[in-house]
Amino acid sequence: MTVPMLKIGAVLSTMAMVTNWMSQTLPSLVGLNGTIISPDGTHERIISGLYPGSEEGWQVYSTASDPDGRCVCTVVAPARNLCKRDPRNRQLRLLTEQVQNVSQSMEVVDLRTSRDLQYVRDSEPLVRGVDGHLHTYVASPRTITSKGFQELKGQMTQLRPLLSVVEQYRLDLQTLVTLRMELLNLSIILTAIQEEVGAYDYEELQQRVLLLETRLHSCMNKLGCGRLTAVSNPITVKASGSRFGSWMTDAMIPSSDSRVWLMDGYYKGRRVLEYRTMGDFTKGQNFVQHLLPHPWAGTGHVVYNGSLYYNKHQSNILVQYHFRSRSVLMQRSLSGAGYNNTFPYSWGGSSDIDLMADETGLWVVYTSIPNAGNIMISRLDPRSLEILQSWDTGFPKRSAGEAFMICGTLYVTNSHLAGAKVHFAYNTNTSSYEYTDIPFHNQFSHISMMDYNPRERALYTWNNGHQVLYNVTLFHVIQNDG
Repeated sequence: MTVPMLKIGAVLSTMAMVTNWMSQTLPSLVGLNGTIISPDGTHERIISGLYPGSEEGWQVYSTASDPDGRCVCTVVAPARNLCKRDPRNRQLRLLTEQVQNVSQSMEVVDLRTSRDLQYVRDSEPLVRGVDGHLHTYVASPRTITSKGFQELKGQMTQLRPLLSVVEQYRLDLQTLVTLRMELLNLSIILTAIQEEVGAYDYEELQQRVLLLETRLHSCMNKLGCGRLTAVSNPITVKASGSRFGSWMTDAMIPSSDSRVWLMDGYYKGRRVLEYRTMGDFTKGQNFVQHLLPHPWAGTGHVVYNGSLYYNKHQSNILVQYHFRSRSVLMQRSLSGAGYNNTFPYSWGGSSDIDLMADETGLWVVYTSIPNAGNIMISRLDPRSLEILQSWDTGFPKRSAGEAFMICGTLYVTNSHLAGAKVHFAYNTNTSSYEYTDIPFHNQFSHISMMDYNPRERALYTWNNGHQVLYNVTLFHVIQNDG
């Protein structure tokens, strides 16, 4: 029993190491250092010394770059119609060499993946052998003691889902092979650019790169929803505002909206700052101001499909404010919900009503006197703000530091102070809960806002006047149809 568990554990660990290696090593191989945020909301790594900026006729195309292990594929190429007889032949030659390095690196990953897959294949007979023994013991109970049977049954229950993981791993290997071929094709294209600068159809090159970007996003998104297993170290984006507040990007999937919004304070605020991009937000430039017609309460706001959803001050009324038209599209009372510090999170701050969004839609977390102050979850219609379905989690809201939704599951922290961890999870798909133990580093010791953004698969937090990001790790096991 110990051998297959160790082998499969080693394979899963190797998979994590490979993805982490890809995210950290591939950018350096293609010379992409220093982090900025692209117009489509993805992270790009650029070295300004080697590749001039966009104002000089260069464009950067990228998928997602994540410090905790998401796939990276960035291509830098001249903007079309600006490269005729471009003197930057040296830059093109270096770019070609770097893309070749990426291809070679993918070869290494391919070899490692093939080796690990063979390891899993070798483990399958052992797993199936345990399953056969279990069936034997079920058919002849006298051949095993009660304690031994229960132990074996428990171990088999843990091992059986790994069979579907093996199958998914085979599919991932095929995806890796396809990606390697795409990078090889890009290398060929860039070689042609080097030979005939200005003669190549850059529009076709752009389309090929965009196609690759779409396929990589599809590869990421096929993992779909999963269970939260880890939270990364904090990434401090900026220090601004007061001790309490909220900041966010649009949580709608899909969306190319790169704007960032900041709402300072939790009491009777009306001013919302809108920045054009994340880069502008970090620099404090290129922003406009929205003055809301109704003041807000708390920090549980969310931007979803171009609208701000928030709790109206000293009421249980939900407000939908549309940024483009600068108007209120909808208001609706959340019947029975407590407000004005009746049932806040542990830090107070009029945090009675918390709006949030995930991969499945728009949600509101609150509580009321009839359900004894326990956290209620309701899914909302984004247009009418009507409740579609509700769940009583049984968890007291005053004992929660903050909460956020991922894939239809509400995750609750046990504190807003240092030493906090994700302590409780309620799955709306199964109407069941479990206690968890997922630590995270509360760097500035006072979190007053924590929301998940499904587009970036990251947690946005406001921590004692600091705007901080956490990446998350999700685990998904595909069940066998049989």
